[in-house]
Formats: sequence, structure tokens, C-alpha cells
Amino acid sequence: MKNLLTLLFLTALISACSLAGATKAPTAVPQLNISDPAKNLEATAGNEFKLIIDSNPSTGYHWEIVGEVDENIVEFITNDYRADEPVMPGSGGVDVWVFKAIAAGETHITLGYYPPSNDPVEPQQTVTFIVTVK
Repeated sequence: MKNLLTLLFLTALISACSLAGATKAPTAVPQLNISDPAKNLEATAGNEFKLIIDSNPSTGYHWEIVGEVDENIVEFITNDYRADEPVMPGSGGVDVWVFKAIAAGETHITLGYYPPSNDPVEPQQTVTFIVTVK
């Protein structure tokens, strides 16, 4: 009887250890589609919309809004960098720019890709998106 209890205890202990060491299957990271500046973007007043653009801040380059955003039509909310999976040194990702559509109209949002610098410089690349709010 004592041997049976010892065997049951050891079996339970081994089972618990193997469960604790089990790894969970990785969850899929949702793929974000890059925004196409050649296509007009439509948004509904009161709703948020996103501009998604390739980015790699590990190089020191970064995106910024160029000029003014027409705040009568759209409002800048936030910008968030999301690294590609798996995250590795030097790998890129995307910048997700979130805006809120305020009122009906058409406007342009221009993003500039700036090199690393402490001095004011011009963007090395610009991308302009046409946004129509209904």
C-alpha cells in the first residue's frame, strides 16, 4: 500500500512538472495592410481611421507629419510602432497613425521620412494620403 501511494505521488508530480513545462502555441499576429497613397481613403465623421506605413526606427529614421493637418476635417490621435514578428535586431515593422474624422470634406495628410539628425533637415521621402470624410 505504501509503495502504491508513493507511485501515485510520483506520477502526479511528474505530470504536474510536464504540464508546467508545456509551451503554449504561439498566437498569430494580425497582419496590418500597408496604406496605399494611390487610393483615396474614405472615413465617416466621428470614426477613427488608420494610416499604416513601413518603418524601421532601429536605423534612426522616423516618420513625422509634414505641414498642418486640417483639424476641421481630421484630428491626429496617436502614432504607434509595431515591430515585425519575430522581433530581431535591425528588423523593421510598421507605424500605425490613428486619426479621427471630424467633419465632411477632403484633406491631405503628408508624412515625411526623416533621417537621424539633431539639426532641422528635410525629409528624404514624403507620402501624401488623400482623405475624404463623409
